[in-house]
Amino acid sequence: MEQYKDIAPRLAGIRDDIGWTVEEMADLLGRTPEEVTRFESGTEEIPVGYLLDVSRLCRVDLTTLISGKEPHLKSYALVRKGEGFSVDRRKDYDYKSLGYKFVGREMEPFLIRVPAKERDTMTDTSHRGQEFIYILEGRLEMRMGEEYLELEPGDSIYFNSETPHALRGMGGNEAVFLDVIL
Repeated sequence: MEQYKDIAPRLAGIRDDIGWTVEEMADLLGRTPEEVTRFESGTEEIPVGYLLDVSRLCRVDLTTLISGKEPHLKSYALVRKGEGFSVDRRKDYDYKSLGYKFVGREMEPFLIRVPAKERDTMTDTSHRGQEFIYILEGRLEMRMGEEYLELEPGDSIYFNSETPHALRGMGGNEAVFLDVIL
């Protein structure tokens, strides 16, 4: 089952608990009422940027929003190799949250695997905030607006996440990187 089908009712429930209409929520998020309704319906993938915006606006931890469970560690959160919380919110990327145990996070660190694919199948995304990517394995092609960048292990990029961006692994291999969203 796609995880967004589990997340959608939590989105609607949070909005209802606060007492906002779809239109009010859309206005506060800078989205259209149609987008809010689609994401709350459970019929399509929900962009991570939207989830971050809702978690910040509603003061709900992103882990709680995604999993329905509360994070519980306040002074530090150790996540061992292979133990990241899988965030199955996009078919084309494998996200593992590395900060999911920490209460009151001010950033969202992820380990992401992006498969190799053709350039014409890259899907743009954009969201509020800033983002930092550090390449660990493989080669990553990144489209930033109309510009294409190639990143290799050890390369990093810090950017405004409102800039439309898309990713793909290159050379027939996936790219693995740390992604920190603020």
